[in-house]
Amino acid sequence: MDPKMIALVQQSWANVLPISDTAGRLFYTNLFEAQPSLRALFKGNIDEQPAKLMQMINVAVSKLGEPAVLLPVLEQLGKRHVGYGVVPEHYEVVGAALLKTLDQGLGPAFTPEVKAAWASVYGVMTQVMTKH
Repeated sequence: MDPKMIALVQQSWANVLPISDTAGRLFYTNLFEAQPSLRALFKGNIDEQPAKLMQMINVAVSKLGEPAVLLPVLEQLGKRHVGYGVVPEHYEVVGAALLKTLDQGLGPAFTPEVKAAWASVYGVMTQVMTKH
């Protein structure tokens, strides 16, 4: 992840934060529309999930320039997700739902360059989270 990519992701995320409640709910709507079977992985109160997701993304985005801090967090998150029944193939659907949500939330500010930066950063995070 180069500094320009990190800056694009962090700057665009700053524009998502004011609409984080809506974005979180929208993400899960997009995710379950794309793959309804994933709903079964969520055993607890799904109403709490959007806020948890937004908080986790916020932490990850804020630490993009600090790999020594971020990588162990992502590794632990990946291990927890295995326990929830998440398999590597799910990450592709999640990534697509994330990009769709960012596109919907950011509108014209979700330029091809911003989209490419998010896709790249998400790809790196996925690699870390799926290596056990």
